[in-house]
Amino acid sequence: MTMRSWVRAALMGALGAAELLVSAAVHLGYAFYVFGTAVAADVAASLVKGLMAGGVAKGVAVGSVDEAAAVLDGAVPPIVLVHGIFGFGKGRLGGLSYFAGAEEKDDRVLVPDLGSLTSVHDRARELFYYLRGGRVDYGEAHSAACGHARFGRTYERGHYPLWDEDHPVHFVGHSAGAQVIRLLQQMLHDGEFAGHATSERWVLSVTSLSGALNGSTRAYIDGVRPEDGRSLRPMCLLQVCRVGSVLYHWLDLPWLKRYYDFGFDHFGMSRRLVGVRGLADILVAGKRGPFATGDWILPDLTIQGAARINARVRTFPGTFYSSYASRRTARTRRGATVPSGLLGIHPLLFLRALQMCRWRYPAGAPPPYEGYRDEDWEDNDGALNTFSMTHPRVPDEHPSVPVEEDGAGGRSLRPGVWYYRIVEADHMAFVINRHRGGVQFDLVYDSIFRNCRRLCLPDRADADASGSELSPDRDLRPN
Repeated sequence: MTMRSWVRAALMGALGAAELLVSAAVHLGYAFYVFGTAVAADVAASLVKGLMAGGVAKGVAVGSVDEAAAVLDGAVPPIVLVHGIFGFGKGRLGGLSYFAGAEEKDDRVLVPDLGSLTSVHDRARELFYYLRGGRVDYGEAHSAACGHARFGRTYERGHYPLWDEDHPVHFVGHSAGAQVIRLLQQMLHDGEFAGHATSERWVLSVTSLSGALNGSTRAYIDGVRPEDGRSLRPMCLLQVCRVGSVLYHWLDLPWLKRYYDFGFDHFGMSRRLVGVRGLADILVAGKRGPFATGDWILPDLTIQGAARINARVRTFPGTFYSSYASRRTARTRRGATVPSGLLGIHPLLFLRALQMCRWRYPAGAPPPYEGYRDEDWEDNDGALNTFSMTHPRVPDEHPSVPVEEDGAGGRSLRPGVWYYRIVEADHMAFVINRHRGGVQFDLVYDSIFRNCRRLCLPDRADADASGSELSPDRDLRPN
């Protein structure tokens, strides 16, 4: 190696290390901020309750399981909001809402708590039992192949035990949650839940909100090797994530996991089970755990991983599909793609938005699908590529219709077709912090919920044949 090559390699290594330190500091800082905010709010609420007679303010209604069940009586299909990676459902992080309170817009909304880093497969299985009830069964073959327990937590009573073909549900998925919903519907079609006669018609509609329908180039930037779409580089942000989540589950502190849970309990990584030697096997030797078998969310968020899921999952002719693809980039006069404004994008996402604009698939690696072009994947929202969010298109294109600002000519929405529109927003605009989304936050969720309520069809067969009478320009656009 020449002196010039050595200096260049050293400089690139130093820049890479600096970028990793900055990225890790920003992400960990934001995580601690969210966690600390939730704990502080919970402590404040407890102190207030302690000052009130009986612990509850006069005139405040206290909900119960029976009351919730009475609301979800099957007369109107519930709307199920499915969180994305690092997300959480109702009951985690104190009173914090992943969907920033959007669930309060309708009295028949469920917000399940699924594994925040578990695979799309495992989360789809958890979602089924959350709704229907029973002990989570990850599947015998899958569990054996991935080295974890077959069974997970038990829901003594499902949150919607009536769920069947006559009592379908609407699903809305943010980010990775969209793929979880799609895989669940395919599992329902394939009859993969033992003891349950299921079909894809249990799902009335699917709405993808900044959904990871075709993967993301950010997975590679954060550390997944594009050569195989699974293994991690030795030094990367995902290695920090790996070490942190393993230690979190190994410590197994009940009070901590009540606030937040990565969802890896079925891998049995607790110190009570594996001890110090087991921790070394997981962290250093890589002999066991989700990161050894690839049964976690990031491999599913690569383009290759999404293509594997999409090759199996259909767009069904009796289900209504829509998607909102977010974008926080723009083209310069010279044709370059750049983030659209420093103040218009979340600090957590700005650096990644810039990197995703410039990222190029390695020349020596086989492309993730036939016809791949780097320029298609430049526009992004800081976490996902806009190209990926519109509709399933890798490896095969699913039926789709773009919905423009000026309407779509009064065409009816038909089941079995993805109606998509692009919104100018970053990946965090519609979750966690409602104020960041501004007016657009309410307009988008109002549009989604309004569409769900208008799709309460008395006869699904008629919908399969002729489609809904909803007009895309009136109902898909948040106006």
